[in-house]
Amino acid sequence: MLTDAMVWHYRDRGYAIGGRLLDGIALAELRRHMDARIAALPAGQRPENMPSLHYDDPYFCDLFLSPAFVDIAQQLLGPDLALFTSYAISKKPGDGLPVAWHQDAAFFPIEPMATFTLWLAVDDSTRENGAMQVMAGSHHERRVVPHDVDQGGGSVLPLHLGGVRPDQIVDVELAAGGYSVHDPFILHGSPPNRSPMRRCGITIKYVATGIRLDHGFVSPTGFDWHGVRLYHARGARGRLDYVN
Repeated sequence: MLTDAMVWHYRDRGYAIGGRLLDGIALAELRRHMDARIAALPAGQRPENMPSLHYDDPYFCDLFLSPAFVDIAQQLLGPDLALFTSYAISKKPGDGLPVAWHQDAAFFPIEPMATFTLWLAVDDSTRENGAMQVMAGSHHERRVVPHDVDQGGGSVLPLHLGGVRPDQIVDVELAAGGYSVHDPFILHGSPPNRSPMRRCGITIKYVATGIRLDHGFVSPTGFDWHGVRLYHARGARGRLDYVN
């Protein structure tokens, strides 16, 4: 779990680096499932954009709902929790795509914005292979900055903050099996992977069960919010609809 100092850092700076959630046999199993997922992609489809891992794979669903993961969510969101989304980004060696600067809150039709991202490293994530970068402290205004939409394929995500020149940039470097957490309003992105090492990570998002979700939201990412599946994780269920 996060220490008190890590929780303070998350609140103050908008992100925190935790310890290792998975090691040894558990880490090897994570990599085996992730490798199989990548190998099963249709020919020509890049591996940087793999949403909803837990929808059709009981391994990922059980992992993301396991106590070790949900305990971290409870530290940041309170006792009433649901698993919201998951998303894997695997940057291939040599030509892995960048993730343009953005805010996660720009993608989510929820009110209040009671969510956060747990970023799980499948591989070592380093400055050399395109680790996530954050603009420390940029979450404090608690508002979504207007984003541009670019479907040209030059970035993993279609929403980006055009013309942004972030300062206070921090490389969030993680060992495989390690994790970080970041606020939905923090500005963040990652450079391309030009190294000979793959950089694969999974973003896992939880929400407080008291949120309201707009299923009719039209997302520039193409995500179908009508078909979003919420999984009850802990505590009061609220008024949300769940698949479990």
